[in-house]
Amino acid sequence: MTGQVGVGLAGLGRMGRIHAAALAGRCSTARLACVYDADPDAARAVGAELDVPWTASYEELLDRVDAVAIASPTGTHAPLTTIAAAAGKHVFCEKPISLDRATTVAALDAVEAAGVVFQVGFHRRSDPDWAAAAARIHAGELGEVTFFRTSLRDMAAPNPAFLSGSGGFFLDVTVHDLDVARWLVGEVVEVHAHGAASDPAFAALGDIDTAVVVLRFANGALGVIDNSRSARYGYECSTEVMGTLATARIDAPHVRGVEWRTPGLASRDIARDFEERYPWAYAAELDAFARAVRDGTPPPVTGRDALAAFDLALAADESWRTGRPVSPEVFV
Repeated sequence: MTGQVGVGLAGLGRMGRIHAAALAGRCSTARLACVYDADPDAARAVGAELDVPWTASYEELLDRVDAVAIASPTGTHAPLTTIAAAAGKHVFCEKPISLDRATTVAALDAVEAAGVVFQVGFHRRSDPDWAAAAARIHAGELGEVTFFRTSLRDMAAPNPAFLSGSGGFFLDVTVHDLDVARWLVGEVVEVHAHGAASDPAFAALGDIDTAVVVLRFANGALGVIDNSRSARYGYECSTEVMGTLATARIDAPHVRGVEWRTPGLASRDIARDFEERYPWAYAAELDAFARAVRDGTPPPVTGRDALAAFDLALAADESWRTGRPVSPEVFV
């Protein structure tokens, strides 16, 4: 296979449209070949907007392409992945693969048995800032890691209708930080989570909107994650890794380079959401997937990476509910 890899896109909700924009205009190795949605009107509209073929049949989508990106509702991720694998199609799947561990494992077994490329959408692994820090940490420039800290804060909470199918706070939000923790530091052996609901709407759903998670790594390092669904001032995603030789810090970049100064005050724009913060990371992860399909390079996030982060999120949820530290091994 040479040139760009044609990718079929399944699902045209918010994440699907983000991936559609990346595949249609920002990617260099991947290109948008066809779009599918269970709603024919949505598929038709995006197809016309981006001048690509569209279909309301997932099977027809698979017939048109060699690789598929799945951004449909969470409950469909695993079955669509399994169908694609059985058809010999390479799969990029948004997280989580499933909200059920057994279903997740079954989907991973299916793609591994089929021998197709499978990548999960943890976009921070493809962001230039995180990737640069990871390369130097893994090269040993940081020395022995002693402490990890990361923050992920949304500006405004999502619609409660979304929350009911999100899997809960730790599977929807914290799972990104848990994946970064494993990637930058190593395996996590203990999770102790604390959560609170500042908004009664979350409490009514049996969920939370704010959490602090303390990690203990296999190498002896400690970690702290703080998360919020409603920071109000903007979107923030930052990480710090301390070592015996250096410290790596990734701060939230400003949207624009301009700073507005008035007496006693200097202000700069802050990103409103993850879409505004990570447009090039979403393109880079799809290009990495396409390179894995075309050139045989390893995908940056495997299904087993996603399963490990899923287990850590389950451990965090169990810890929050019981008030006790939990090892992710209890779910294996």
